[in-house]
Amino acid sequence: MTEKMRIILFSWHFLGLYSALWGLATGAFPSSVQIGGLFIRNTDQEYTAFRLAIFLHNTSPNATEAPFNLVPHVDNIETANSFAVTNAFCSQYSRGVFAIFGLYDKRSVNTLTSFCGALHISLVTPSFPTEGEGQFTLQLRPSIRGALLSLLDHYDWNRFVFLYDTDRGYAILQAIMERAGQNAWQVSAICVESFNDAAYRRLLEDLDRRQERKYVIDLEPERLQSILEQAVSVGKHVKGYHYIIANLGFKDISLERFMHGGANVTGFQLVDFSKPIVIKLMQRWNKLDQREYPGSESPPKYTSSLTYDGVLVMAEAFRTLRRQKIDISRRGNAGDCLANPAAPWNQGIDMERALKQVRIQGLTGNIQFDHYGRRVNYTMDVFELRSNGPRKIGYWNDIDKLVLVQNENALSNDSSAMENRTVVVTTIMEGPYVMLKKNWELYEGNDQYEGYCVDLASEIAKHIGIKYKISIVPDGKYGARDPETKIWNGMVGELVYGKAEIAVAPLTITLVREEVIDFSKPFMSLGISIMIKKPQKSKPGVFSFLDPLAYEIWMCIVFAYIGVSVVLFLVSRFSPYEWHAEEPEEGATEPGPTDQPPNEFGIFNSLWFSLGAFMQQGCDISPRSLSGRIVGGVWWFFTLIIISSYTANLAAFLTVERMVSPIESAEDLAKQTEIAYGTLDSGSTKEFFRRSKIAVYEKMWSYMKSAEPTVFTKTTAEGVARVRKSKGKYAFLLESTMNEYTEQRKPCDTMKVGGNLDSKGYGIATPKGSQLRTPVNLAVLKLSEAGVLDKLKNKWWYDKGECGPKDSGSKDKSSQALSLSNVAGVFYILVGGLGLAMLVALVEFCYKSRAEAKRMKVDLSPPHCPSPSPSTQNLATYREGYNVYGSEGVKI
Repeated sequence: MTEKMRIILFSWHFLGLYSALWGLATGAFPSSVQIGGLFIRNTDQEYTAFRLAIFLHNTSPNATEAPFNLVPHVDNIETANSFAVTNAFCSQYSRGVFAIFGLYDKRSVNTLTSFCGALHISLVTPSFPTEGEGQFTLQLRPSIRGALLSLLDHYDWNRFVFLYDTDRGYAILQAIMERAGQNAWQVSAICVESFNDAAYRRLLEDLDRRQERKYVIDLEPERLQSILEQAVSVGKHVKGYHYIIANLGFKDISLERFMHGGANVTGFQLVDFSKPIVIKLMQRWNKLDQREYPGSESPPKYTSSLTYDGVLVMAEAFRTLRRQKIDISRRGNAGDCLANPAAPWNQGIDMERALKQVRIQGLTGNIQFDHYGRRVNYTMDVFELRSNGPRKIGYWNDIDKLVLVQNENALSNDSSAMENRTVVVTTIMEGPYVMLKKNWELYEGNDQYEGYCVDLASEIAKHIGIKYKISIVPDGKYGARDPETKIWNGMVGELVYGKAEIAVAPLTITLVREEVIDFSKPFMSLGISIMIKKPQKSKPGVFSFLDPLAYEIWMCIVFAYIGVSVVLFLVSRFSPYEWHAEEPEEGATEPGPTDQPPNEFGIFNSLWFSLGAFMQQGCDISPRSLSGRIVGGVWWFFTLIIISSYTANLAAFLTVERMVSPIESAEDLAKQTEIAYGTLDSGSTKEFFRRSKIAVYEKMWSYMKSAEPTVFTKTTAEGVARVRKSKGKYAFLLESTMNEYTEQRKPCDTMKVGGNLDSKGYGIATPKGSQLRTPVNLAVLKLSEAGVLDKLKNKWWYDKGECGPKDSGSKDKSSQALSLSNVAGVFYILVGGLGLAMLVALVEFCYKSRAEAKRMKVDLSPPHCPSPSPSTQNLATYREGYNVYGSEGVKI
């Protein structure tokens, strides 16, 4: 340490002592805040960043708040000596520091974190994050575990070498091995902590003999640089080798010799040197005196940037405490470091809380902590080494995970390189996606085809500026891997084996396909659906006018009608007000042959009254008594409600022809055995049922794979044809989009039933690592945002439909006229009633004639009976309906 630095430290100590005494005397927030600094070996640049951050804070004007100075107390520690670490910490604590900024390694981490937890002193550190839940430790360095695992998933590595040391613990190793167990990775984990250069060389040569070409290196910078140099010395920096460096400072590593070798090197970068805050600091950094500020001759490493951010975090926490007027004085326990029991700082919890609540923008991006003091909501860039240096290929964060991007210059270069050749676009002949035009023989090349995917390929080619040639997949399959040979067929095989560069087709995005090819964002969302033959519309029956009310209601109405008639008959018999004497006719001098007063409500008249009221027609008699009128009133109310309800439902039942579907869902299919069902023989739908763990789908898969004859079809067209010819005995499981399209094609005899069984999407596929992946993905997003994809679907599904609107048919329901079959039953009843009336009239005539003949014969035969007058004849009149008996004189 130079003499000038000693003078600076002495001045800081004197100023800190003065401000502390002043704070104790006044009880106010001190104008100078004591902080500690613990630095280990080989951290000169980190110490320079620490000093620079404090200097800029103390000299920067603050127009909104009263300024305060940060006064550091710095100690350099030897981590191998635990006594030295303890002594340094106690020295910091005895000086009354409010927080400590410190670096540690695996030998000192437990000592420092234990003291901080016992004494309630917060430790802000840029060192490797620990896995424990240390309450008073704030970890500035983000965890690289999630980003590394995402990158391994992206590259689809299933066999690689993992080189590590234990300086940073076993967190990354544990995460790698856990994921390896889940994904059946073959990982060769090798600890190189005690290796020297010769050992590195021997290790690399041995791994090369084992055909190992992929490496994940999780080492501290010193060991990392050594092993990379040995990799160059043994020729392992050439094309064919791929290295992933588990380090947050990709630009801090010297990779000049790898740039020319051709090996693929990927890593992570925490500091974005293009951000304004970093640019501003670099301007000040480059002006530092290299003799006074060691390490300033090179750009700050990510650990130095974390150190700078650590000072910003502490300063922001102190501002928060001052705004909240919290007393953070260290009265009474400033020197009790080794007290037994420990005497923690009472305000330490307030200090820790303020630190964890900090949320600022620093050199390493967004700085924010969770309850355990770990960094959250951070973003790290993903870099890849190219011939012209490191190039950003994406970024990673907790929300979006791994997102791959490409800068405009690289995109234009890649696109320009492809302008000189024609890209092969593989697809499949499937309407409405790809179809041959009418008179296609008159056209050549891409002009022979039409359809949704043909238009989509044209739009994508315009956006990325390429020439393309449509190639129909020879085997007519989408793509599946043979379980025995492990060979891919269909369009996926075309991409995997280099026969095509893009697949623009209704190709479902699945996990097994994503393992071997890359997909764009979905250009269409869909799901597996059920297609059946459209059932015939149920024709109305002869007595369909009875349908508005259930048969149980009709039976109840009949019983109610009979019951009301009987009750009306009874109350009319018992009530004296229903009996009355019949008025004699004009000119008559004597009443009828009986003296009993007549009653109009006999059983037949009661039935007639009830029937007339129910039919809303009425009759020429009505009750006179109160009891009879009560019966009539409640019956009228009953008929009012029944007739109104019947009329309200009658229109719907007479005009709507309903289709009765034999199945409505996948559960219905699984429970029955009469209707066969199947899928395409090679595709994602079959794979869905094969892999499903849902009981219903497992049962369906068990049936499909054992059904004889086979229920699988080679093409979608074959499956649709089988549905149409099966007379409702076969259901086809296919994507909902194709189901909806077929439903709109003549002869319009298929239909989709139930909801979708799953949710998935169609994507444009490219080979793994293809230059076209990113531009194609961006083109799909642009087309989606511009509404082009929706227009294309409407064009090929509905605008060109042949069956009319799906729900209304060819005619509007409101304008449909009733047919004779709808009301035939009414005519049958009318004709039947007329015929019955004629028959009853004939029976009445015959019966009456026979009765009159017998009566007249009896009256004339006795000798003691006087003969009637020749001019008159007495005819007995029986008014059975009214129960009135009398005689009338009829002149012959």
